Amino acid sequence: MREKILKYLAELEKKEGINILLAVESGSRAWGCPSPDSDYDVRIMFVRPLEAYLSVVKPVEDLNIFHGKLMDINGWDVRKVFGLIRKSNATPFEWSQSPVVYREKDNFSETVLALCKTYFRPYHAVNHYRGIAKNSYQLNPADGTIKLKKLFYVLRPLLAAKWILDKKILPNA
Repeated sequence: MREKILKYLAELEKKEGINILLAVESGSRAWGCPSPDSDYDVRIMFVRPLEAYLSVVKPVEDLNIFHGKLMDINGWDVRKVFGLIRKSNATPFEWSQSPVVYREKDNFSETVLALCKTYFRPYHAVNHYRGIAKNSYQLNPADGTIKLKKLFYVLRPLLAAKWILDKKILPNA
């Protein structure tokens, strides 16, 4: 599947006129616990040509592509990534620490990590994880049953929030 993902990322760069700085796996596959029905959650950070940023029309910041049933690609323009980092959003931090890296240019993940540590604010990061846990829990059936994988999606961000409260640093991925 890795070769298919790499091929599709190259096609995506041409089609969208972007340069992918980082492409990683997110979610259960990155955490080492995929279920038989898990798709590939590819996350990218990209940059556009300079002209796109000098235009009076703001370039599209998000790419959301479902490629068949097995590949879900979401990505953010570097301008959005840096804005989220400034707000202490933990998602860029997590993506930059993924153990499954499909592509990376110029050690971009190190740049992201350094910025995340510079702009880290515990209060904002805890609220980020609390919100993820709440949203994951609310997606469960009304009868109160919860599948093991969904429980993981609730517990993981709660544990990350506790880590931040206890240690005052971002958790390792």
